[in-house]
Amino acid sequence: MAKINKTWARNLEGAMKQIQGDLWQGSLYSSGMLNTHAYFLTRPEGNVLFYNTGDDGDLRQMEELGGIKYQLLTHRDEAAPSLTRIRERFGSKLGFSVLEAPAISRHAQPDIAFEPGDHDLDGIRILSTPGHTEGSICFFYQSSHGKAYLFSGDTIFKWDGRWATFVIPRFGGSNESLAESLLRLRQLSPDIVMSSGFIGPIPYGEVTREEWTQAIDDNIRHLI
Repeated sequence: MAKINKTWARNLEGAMKQIQGDLWQGSLYSSGMLNTHAYFLTRPEGNVLFYNTGDDGDLRQMEELGGIKYQLLTHRDEAAPSLTRIRERFGSKLGFSVLEAPAISRHAQPDIAFEPGDHDLDGIRILSTPGHTEGSICFFYQSSHGKAYLFSGDTIFKWDGRWATFVIPRFGGSNESLAESLLRLRQLSPDIVMSSGFIGPIPYGEVTREEWTQAIDDNIRHLI
């Protein structure tokens, strides 16, 4: 959903915002109905940029916070020319699903191509969650500050404050595979869920275990 490869409205915030002790939210971009943020995680093992941003102010702030070791994408809609610019500026390694590579490769080749299945990258859990697109993935991280973060891409996101999802069949998505992926995410216990795209004023959500399972169950019912 977060098509930052299209022409976006100007940056609406102008600076990153710290939302947890080790976690920053990038500047807001909007194409009208659709909004997007990148997220920046600071860690002793190396900082991580989730999703994408072309905002120079964000990138300067990331540089001040120690630079970027990895930039991780969940699916093709997060690709843009800024991928190459970020890699050249920071010497960062770009990672995304091998199934999304044909669509993303016109902007950049991966340094780390994630095969289908679950993987670990320096303590970040990579989960195959096809359904929105053929190769969509999510990232799960247990912060040393005590909370668990789920970077869900467009597999599940906020739509006017409620959790929602949708399928793009022309990109290999399907209701069946998305329902199966949501069932896998149901097994997790995130404290904060951050999508790349969202609609409305609420970009992410803090959830209890009960709220999370209810959100997953509600969306699965809409798919089957």
